[in-house]
Order: sequence, then structure tokens, then C-alpha cells
Amino acid sequence: MAGKPKLHYYDGRGRMESIRWLLAAAGVEFEEIFLQSPEDLDKLRNDGSLMFQQVPMVEIDGMKLVQTRAILNYIASKHNLYGKDIKERALIDMYVEGMADWNEMFIMLFVHPREEQDAQLALLKQKTTDRYLPAFEKVLKSHGQDYLVGNRLSRADIQLVELIYNLEEFDPSLTANFPLLKALKTRISNLPTVKKFLQPGSQRKPPEDMKSMEKTLKIFRM
Repeated sequence: MAGKPKLHYYDGRGRMESIRWLLAAAGVEFEEIFLQSPEDLDKLRNDGSLMFQQVPMVEIDGMKLVQTRAILNYIASKHNLYGKDIKERALIDMYVEGMADWNEMFIMLFVHPREEQDAQLALLKQKTTDRYLPAFEKVLKSHGQDYLVGNRLSRADIQLVELIYNLEEFDPSLTANFPLLKALKTRISNLPTVKKFLQPGSQRKPPEDMKSMEKTLKIFRM
């Protein structure tokens, strides 16, 4: 029997958080090995564990997978969260690529210099309400179903709800005019595996802030 997946990353959200969400939603227990110093990262690089010298890296099913999208694709395929045919998969890919662009704004917010962060947050809110939330609300309205694709749970639903949670940490009012997305959030949050992940003490990570980001940047010598 294969052991639990092992997640190699720093102790924060970053590019690993979507992987944590997807594993948790699929009911998969996982272990985390946190990078604490630049030397920890050097060790992974020097022992050949990182194909492109970068994390996140996930040890799963005898592989050491890198590249966030590749990891998410594998987990979604393995746990039947990637549509029933190639057309559904194409839609899921299209939606999650849009989410990846959106998520990048969250990830990079505290990487920007302090004096630029207010402007970056304003840009995040503007693109959220003008571009991303309307697009996904329209998808749900167009077919009147409970999930984004094929009327069944997929990685797209899970990743979208993760982003809605992240967004509402900044400003809960931003989703007020998107009732179908709010309903999707409630629906996904009530799934037993997700409900467990949302409880205090789970492996879900808290929001990033300047203090945590400064520590993280030291690990990556930035």
C-alpha cells in the first residue's frame, strides 16, 4: 500500500495551498515537510529531488512531482475530479487557468514593496469584481447546475471556492452581488471532507502577511 503523499514547501499558502485543498477535498491524508531555511531548499536541489530546482514538490505514488499544475492534474485525474470526457476536461482546464491567473495576484500581493501593496490590492479587487467573479457567475447561470462542469464536483469547483475564501478574507462584500457563487461556496464547504479541512487545527494555512512573507523570502534568498 502506498504511503501518504509528502508535500515539500514552506509553512504557508503560496503555490501549495491549492494542492492541500484538492487532496483534502478528495479525502486524502498527507504529510508536510516544511522548508525552514535556504539550506533545506539546497538539500532538495542537491539530491536531485527538484527537476527544475523549484518547489512545490509532492512525493506521491513513487514519483517526485513538481510544477503546481502538473501536481493538481495528477491528483484530479486520480480522484475522478477532472470531468468525464475530453470536452469537460477542456472546460475545467480553461476555468482553472483563469483561476491560476487570479490566484497569482493573491500569491504576489505581499511580495510587492510595502508602498505598492495598497495599489496592488485595489487592482486585485477591481479585476475580481470586473473579470473573474462575473465570468464564473455567468457559467453557473448558463446551465443552472450545482457545479461548474458536468453537474458534478471537479477540481474547478474546489479551486474556485478556495479563491472565494481567500478573497473574503480581504473584503467579504466583494461576493455580495454573486449569489450563485455564494451558493457554490456553501455547497462545497458542506462536503464532509472540505468541512473537516475548514476546521481549526487542519492543515489549511492562515493568510499570508508581511511578517510571514519576509521569513519565506529568506528561505528562497529573495
